[in-house]
Amino acid sequence: MILLIKKGETMKILIAQPVHEKKLIQLEKEIKENPSTDVILFPEGYLACFENIEEACKLAKTYGKTIITSYKNKNNKDRAIIISKTGKIILDRAKTSNDESLYWPSKVEGDGMQIGYILCVEILKGLEGLKKSETEVDFIAHPIGVGMFSEEQFNEWINEAKEIAIDQKTMIIGTSHADGSYRNCGVSIPIAYCIDKNGEAIFIAKNDLRTRVVNTETKETVVIR
Repeated sequence: MILLIKKGETMKILIAQPVHEKKLIQLEKEIKENPSTDVILFPEGYLACFENIEEACKLAKTYGKTIITSYKNKNNKDRAIIISKTGKIILDRAKTSNDESLYWPSKVEGDGMQIGYILCVEILKGLEGLKKSETEVDFIAHPIGVGMFSEEQFNEWINEAKEIAIDQKTMIIGTSHADGSYRNCGVSIPIAYCIDKNGEAIFIAKNDLRTRVVNTETKETVVIR
C-alpha cells in the first residue's frame, strides 16, 4: 500500500547530483539505498531519452517515490516531468523559451502535495511567473542541467532562489548534474541547494557532489556520501 503525504506533513526529499547516463542506474541505486525518502529530485535532462520515462514510472510505482526530473524528447529538447508514487505522470510540459513568460503549469498537485516546478534557467522567470497562481506549494523543485559557468552565475541563481522562496513562502530545492558544462564551454561548477521559506540557506553545495536528504519539517540535512 502506498501512503500519500497529507499537506503540511513532513517529508524527506533526496537531492542527487548524478553524471549523465543513458540508463537509470544511479536513480535506481539512490531509491534502493534510501528507502525512507518520499521524493527524489534529479537534474534537468537526466532521463536522456523518451524511452527512459517508462522505466522511471515503473521505479516510482515499485518503490512508492515521487520522482522529479526532466527528460529529452525526440527532438532533444528538455521537458519538465513529475512522476507520482503510483507511476503516473502528473506534470509534463515544455521548457520555457527565452523570450516568453514562464510556461504553465508550474504548480501541480500530486501524492497529497502541492509542488512548484521551474526548469533550469526558468529560475530567472520564476519570481514573476509563479505569481500567476495563488496556489500555495509545499516546495518548489528546480532541476538544473549542468553546473554554473561562473561564480557570478552561481551567486545570481542562489540569490534568485532566495527571492522566490520568500515571495512564495516555501522551500526551493535545486540540483545539477555532476558532469558536463554549458554549451561545452569547459567550465562547470556543480550546484545543489535548499533554501527555506525565509530565504535562509538550509544548504548550498558548490563543487560538492554528495547526495543529501532534507527533512522539510526539521530542516535537518543528511549527507549520504
